[in-house]
Amino acid sequence: MAKQLTVNPNRMELSRLKKRLVVAKRGHKLLKDKQDALIKEFLKRAREVKDMRERAEEELLACYRNFLLARAQTLPVMLEQALLISGSVCTLTRTQRNVMSVLIPEYTVHQEGNVFNYGLATSTGSLDVALERFSRLIPKLITLAAEEKALQLMAKEIERTRRRVNALEHVLIPSFVETIRFITMKLDEQERANLSRLMRIKEIVRSH
Repeated sequence: MAKQLTVNPNRMELSRLKKRLVVAKRGHKLLKDKQDALIKEFLKRAREVKDMRERAEEELLACYRNFLLARAQTLPVMLEQALLISGSVCTLTRTQRNVMSVLIPEYTVHQEGNVFNYGLATSTGSLDVALERFSRLIPKLITLAAEEKALQLMAKEIERTRRRVNALEHVLIPSFVETIRFITMKLDEQERANLSRLMRIKEIVRSH
């Protein structure tokens, strides 16, 4: 049963509560619509992120295979020297996009320089392939990370919205309805009591 609010049972309070009830119902509908839209967008993105992750894991596995092959074909000292100094620089530009009040991070990747910062005569072709694949994979991994972060933020917003919807639906709105019913009942009782007193007064007046 909804908890009744502690108020003075008068017509002014009744009018104020009815206005608050209208606002609460409108807010509940807006939040419910927002929650439904967020869930729909979340499920759509989740499917896309799942496909992205599967493709990224396949490419990452291929990169590691090439790197393991290069390590097997190259002396450890030569491999360490080849990878000691990077010739490529990766910079990120971060922006945000508002999706239904959720700030979604977006990253733009800029890669400069040459990943092959070593003598090609002393390295194997498998190392070249591995580094080239890693270089192509980095923007995809960053995009995947941003999308997964977006899913986390959307999940938190869905949970917050769900709590607000439940609070309005199961606590606030029922409390308003119950209090309005109580005040209406009290006012009706007062009106009946006043009517009884008036009738009694009329009877007394007539008897005299």
